Amino acid sequence: MQTLDGPGVSSNVHSANPAADARHASNVGDPLTESQAEFWYLIECQGCRELAHSLKMIHDLALYHSDIPFDQKEKSALFDLKVLWEGLEQMGAKA
Repeated sequence: MQTLDGPGVSSNVHSANPAADARHASNVGDPLTESQAEFWYLIECQGCRELAHSLKMIHDLALYHSDIPFDQKEKSALFDLKVLWEGLEQMGAKA
């Protein structure tokens, strides 16, 4: 997304998570570490759809129901939430 003053919020220049670029994701063939396996177990127990709904709600509360001004870092963090909830929605749809 492009804004009037340059790169949009999807730009990783000011990302709250500098490793957000999918090209830096670990090799899919690599086995999960114990902490990664525990994390995925927690996600599965909580439910992808439920987590996606919660992340979307937090995003919308911050963006639409707050008078706090956002700078580039906050916009990037909100975009990161959007990426997470959309990914969880896709995972939930496949389950």
